[in-house]
Amino acid sequence: MTTRSPEPVLAEVSFPTLGTTAVLLVTEPRALPAAETLLRAELAAVDRTCSRFRADSELTRVNRAAGTATTVSEGFAEALYVALRAARLTGGAVDPTVGHAMVALGYDRTFASLRPDDVRPLPPHRPVPGWRRIAFDPDTRRLRVPPHTHLDLGATAKALAADRAARGAAAATGCGVLVSLGGDLATAGPAPEDGWRIALADDHARPAADHGPTVAINGCALATSGVRVRTWRRAGRTLHHIIDPATGEPAAPVWRTVTVAAATCVDANTASTAAVVLGERALDWLRGTALPARLVGVDGHVVRLGGWPPDSDAPAPGGPR
Repeated sequence: MTTRSPEPVLAEVSFPTLGTTAVLLVTEPRALPAAETLLRAELAAVDRTCSRFRADSELTRVNRAAGTATTVSEGFAEALYVALRAARLTGGAVDPTVGHAMVALGYDRTFASLRPDDVRPLPPHRPVPGWRRIAFDPDTRRLRVPPHTHLDLGATAKALAADRAARGAAAATGCGVLVSLGGDLATAGPAPEDGWRIALADDHARPAADHGPTVAINGCALATSGVRVRTWRRAGRTLHHIIDPATGEPAAPVWRTVTVAAATCVDANTASTAAVVLGERALDWLRGTALPARLVGVDGHVVRLGGWPPDSDAPAPGGPR
C-alpha cells in the first residue's frame, strides 16, 4: 500500500512596504529568514529606483531631467524596459508617461498621506504625452524623456519586484516561494501538492469570507487590478489610481476588479491593468491574449475568460499560455 506524502508546512511573514503589504510564504519553514532577507533587499532596491515619492530616487532624478539625455542604472533600465513593453503589448492602455496626470488628480504623495477630501478644483484633463515619445537605448542605457513629461513606473515595477524576489528566493533556498505585493502575486520553485490556494477579493487587505471564491495556482502568477481600494475625493469626485492615458483621467468604472493569471506577475499585472482601462473593450482584448481572467463589473456580475474556473474551490487552470 502506498501512502500520500504529508503536505509541507508553510511558513509566512508579512510587513508593510511600498504603500501596501508584502506577504511571503515558503514551503520550508527553515528557508523563511533567507527568503525574507532577499525580499526586503529587492523591495528596498525598487523603492530607491522607482519611487516617485522619494526625493532621492532615480525616478525623481530622471523626471527632473526631462528634456535632456541621461544614463540610467541597470535596475532602472530593466524597470523601464518592462514598462515600455507593457505599453507596446497593450496598445498604450498601460503607459508610463502618466506621472503628471497622477499629480494633477491629487495623487502627489504617498497614498497614506492623501487628504481624505481635497476641495481643490481639478485642472482640465488632457491625454498623457505617450510612451512612443520616450527615447531609450537599452544597450547604452541612455534615456531622454520628453520635456514636461514625468514617468510613473508603478503599474509594472511592483510586479517586477514580485517576480524577481520569488525567483531569487526560490533559487537561494531550493523551496517553493510565493510573494504577494498588494494585488501582485508571483510564485517560484515547487508549489504545495494542491497548488498555492488564493482567496479572491476586491481588497487584498480584507480577504473574502470563507464562502468567497478561491483558486489554486501552480507554476504561474496572478494579479488583480481594481478601482475600489486606492480611491480619494477631490472637488466632490471619487477618484482612483488607474489612469486612462487617452484622457489623463481615472479609467471609466466598468470593472470593479480584474484578476488575470499569466506566466509572470509582470504579464498578469499588465493585462489586469489594461483591462480596467479598456473597459468593455477588455473582453475581446483579453480573449486575444488567451490568458485566464476573471472580471467583476461594478454591478457585481462576473465574466470568466480563458478557462477561468467557476467560483468555487476548484483549482485554476494550469500554467496559462
